[in-house]
Amino acid sequence: MANHKATKKDTRQANKRRDRNRYQGKTTRNAMRDLASITSEADAKDRLPKVIAMLDKLAKNNVIHKNKASNLKSAMAKKVNALANPVEKVVVRKALKKSTTAKKSTTKKSK
Repeated sequence: MANHKATKKDTRQANKRRDRNRYQGKTTRNAMRDLASITSEADAKDRLPKVIAMLDKLAKNNVIHKNKASNLKSAMAKKVNALANPVEKVVVRKALKKSTTAKKSTTKKSK
């Protein structure tokens, strides 16, 4: 437990920020899920700017990385555009899913 006044205040502020970030992140994920489940093109095009604004706000406040927000916006736009052209099937990857990639080991050869 914190013993100094400033440390106690910092803990309170961090808790508030964490709660706010969790709420905004969850709300955005729900909006993305709802947008992905829409089958009407007009309805999806109406909701897309709202979801994009939510993602931009999360990126601006450093809740998510700006490149991640960009990737999610692109995936949502592809999904909405696929509704206009039903011939093309678009697979939208799951939102906020962590991908695991194996790192290459770099070894130097001795002469």
